[in-house]
Amino acid sequence: MNKMKLDTNNRFQIMYAFICIVFVGLFVRMSYMTIIQGDDFYSVAENKVYKKIESQAPRGEIKDRNGKLLAGNRPSFTVLISQNELVKEKINDTALKLMEILRNNNEAVSDDFPIKNNGTELFFAFDEKISQWKEKNDIETNKDAKDSFFTVVQNAKDQGLIEVTEEEHAVDLQKKLNDAGFYPPISVSRWEFTEEIRKQEWLAKYKIKDKNIDASAAYKLIKEYYEIPDNLNDTKVRDILLIRDMLKSKGYFQYEPVQIAVDVSKKTVSTIEELSIDIPGVTVQINPIRYYPNGSLASHILGQIGRISTQEEIAKYVNEKKYNSSDIIGKTGIEKKYEEILKGKNGYRRVQVDAFGRLINSIDYETPLSGDTVYLTIDSDLQKVAEESLKKTLELIQTGGTYESEWGNVRLRKNNKIYNKAASGAVVALDVKSGEVLAMASYPDYDPNIFTTGVSASDMDNLMPENLNDPLSPKPLYNIATMTSVQPGSAFKMITGLAALESGLDPNYRIKDEGFIEMGGRRFGCWFWNDYGGKHGEEDLVAALRDSCNYYFYSISVGYDYAKEKPLPVEMNSGKILDMAKLFGLDDFTGIQIEEVSGKVPDPKQKLEETRKALYYSINAKMRNYFTDITSSSPLYEERINKIVSWMDENPSRTELINRMKELKVKEDLAVEIAEYVKYSYYNQGTWKTGDTFNLSIGQGAHAYTPLQIANYISAIANNGYLNRVTVVDRIEKYDKSDIDKIERKSEEIPVNKDNLEYLRRGMIDVTDEGTAKEIFQNFPIKVAAKTGTAQKSGKIPAVDEEEYLLSHMRDYRVDKTQAVNLANKLKSESTENLASHRYLRRAILELNPSLSDEDINRFKDNYDNFAWFVSYAPHDNPEIAVVSLIFQGGSGGYAGPVAREIIAQYFGINNQNEDITTSEQEQVDENSTN
Repeated sequence: MNKMKLDTNNRFQIMYAFICIVFVGLFVRMSYMTIIQGDDFYSVAENKVYKKIESQAPRGEIKDRNGKLLAGNRPSFTVLISQNELVKEKINDTALKLMEILRNNNEAVSDDFPIKNNGTELFFAFDEKISQWKEKNDIETNKDAKDSFFTVVQNAKDQGLIEVTEEEHAVDLQKKLNDAGFYPPISVSRWEFTEEIRKQEWLAKYKIKDKNIDASAAYKLIKEYYEIPDNLNDTKVRDILLIRDMLKSKGYFQYEPVQIAVDVSKKTVSTIEELSIDIPGVTVQINPIRYYPNGSLASHILGQIGRISTQEEIAKYVNEKKYNSSDIIGKTGIEKKYEEILKGKNGYRRVQVDAFGRLINSIDYETPLSGDTVYLTIDSDLQKVAEESLKKTLELIQTGGTYESEWGNVRLRKNNKIYNKAASGAVVALDVKSGEVLAMASYPDYDPNIFTTGVSASDMDNLMPENLNDPLSPKPLYNIATMTSVQPGSAFKMITGLAALESGLDPNYRIKDEGFIEMGGRRFGCWFWNDYGGKHGEEDLVAALRDSCNYYFYSISVGYDYAKEKPLPVEMNSGKILDMAKLFGLDDFTGIQIEEVSGKVPDPKQKLEETRKALYYSINAKMRNYFTDITSSSPLYEERINKIVSWMDENPSRTELINRMKELKVKEDLAVEIAEYVKYSYYNQGTWKTGDTFNLSIGQGAHAYTPLQIANYISAIANNGYLNRVTVVDRIEKYDKSDIDKIERKSEEIPVNKDNLEYLRRGMIDVTDEGTAKEIFQNFPIKVAAKTGTAQKSGKIPAVDEEEYLLSHMRDYRVDKTQAVNLANKLKSESTENLASHRYLRRAILELNPSLSDEDINRFKDNYDNFAWFVSYAPHDNPEIAVVSLIFQGGSGGYAGPVAREIIAQYFGINNQNEDITTSEQEQVDENSTN
């Protein structure tokens, strides 16, 4: 009995102790929460009750170096609708009345409702975007996200834009594509199109779980969801759905008003105010809107703005920097680079809301603060001249006209040849001492104002290149000055000359131009010989620059006097030329604050790799029916193709190569053909040869530089050997003018003999005095140093529709069209590659007629014309400005000269100088004339 009593007491004591521990723990926890974390929990509670409705801050201004406005803001009327002020039973009526007002006044409405009508049926905008993207990228409509992604990868690889290894993960490939400027709308983690994911998320808002539902069925369900009567016509139904969907997209944030239309007219505003009783919840607010007062002026520098849209922008601005998802941001140019400086600080109206997010009361208000002002280094007047003269030059080259000017007329036609494909180009003007961009134009251009309220589909279509397959097709949104790198032609010859001088060449050493140098069965001719059968005779460095004598530069590039058949007293090679190019910044970015690509100094090792790739793609298409035992669909086919490519490193003899082909079971009658083809067209071309150095020395071959890089290199010659870091931004001024941040100017001395630079400058001065640019500057009052450059562009211009091109020439290929199409479909079905349809059709043609080559198939396409370069600085004795112009397919370097001349004239204030005479001065002139 006592034992039972003892056990009972123990249990009570244990229970009592446990209860005490629990209460002590609760007390400690409550004390911690109220004393230590009290402020945090209070803040959380407050945030559940109080919210902020932001008001947009005016975007910071962008001005030129003299303070002239380039990008500012103007007030605009924005139509808003607030859900908390709507009468639930009358939302549909309000929506109809509001949309009627907007439509009657032809206002643009933010139409984001994703079910659309093409006149015959309803469809999802999500699906349309996927289809349009596929069409633009030449991807079959039935390909899923994964296949589409790898098609883009393959196409980018084929174009040499990215390098791909077999073991690379899709995420790595996606980054490579992004870096190359490709953004496939595909989630590689889910292997779904991003538009498909958005579609599923949107349907889920209406509790529609069937992701395969068609647009018509979804439309009907959503119509029922909003209790829209059947007696309304389709236009009115869709108007209601548009407004209701916008309101629903706010979710818990329904206290925030929804923006329905931007930049509406005063007539619309007055109508809304008159009918305010009939449309409760609809208000008009004045918001700042971006405005570019000069239209397209400096558009490629200023850039464009737009709503946050891409996944990258959402991650950066919404998730990381806490922007609103509907915010406007800079997409390109200065607008993008200085986004956070230009944005300003939004104001807000603090409101009280209930548990459902509905507004109860307004509490307080904070005024928005404008963004800071960015001052550019450009002069807007000089920029205007640059753009107008560039456009004028292009138009005249296309018609073979004459550039008329008070400084002399220049005929833009050579041997009666008209370069009618000269439709785009760029010009850059730099301060040679500071690296400041004084003007920079790219044509065609665009008006950034069209992006401020949302660009229309028709406007966007007008901004797209006409031929998506042609890399030189004019692109209004593309800044050629900083984003296109091409061969510089003779504009590069100063680098070759300086490399030779630095190696010990006597600048007065004379080499006799014999017209051409024969090397490996090929003639490397001077332009004078090629065009007219002429020879320059004895040339030293200055004269060779004046006359742009290829023969001289061929000779000094390898340290050999071919006229005298003896070595020069200096050792020269391609490496010294390439090293000199790097010293002048041609292998690096310039430092400009807007988007730019870095041109690339050639690499002799790279030639072997590029030739290897070209060989692979060539024989992969050519040899599909060359083997006796396998077809192109066999896994062994790829293995054998790679084996043939691997032989390039050893370059076996012709006989050895024929034997190897036979061992690989190449058909007897084709073994010799393919052996000779790979040896003479590829193996022998893969290694760096004297001919490559010749091409290198005159700016041909694998050179690729932007106009901005070339302008900076010319500046370094003009300023006696200092490579500037380019800037297009002068300073940043706080919105309240309390602080100014001046952009630091930087330059680096190039380790070369300054005396040698003087010989380059003398040669460039002679170009305008008596050389290839004499006609342009013979009447010009300021001494200008210059160099013309004509760079060859090899290859054929791709067809707008490659498949249609191939089908239209089947008879010329001696191939049956039906057979070719059937074989192409068969190759496509058997292939593991994700290639465009026209690629399979091309393979089919080559299989059906093995005697053809790719060159034969492309022979009906037009050839590219030469690039025209003109590089210059002025004045010659105390250089201030360097101007470089590039005309795509402009034919001759001198044709780009008038652009530079007009800019230099404007810079020194001598344009239209006769117009500056005052009335009294003019009277005196007239009197003297009479006397």
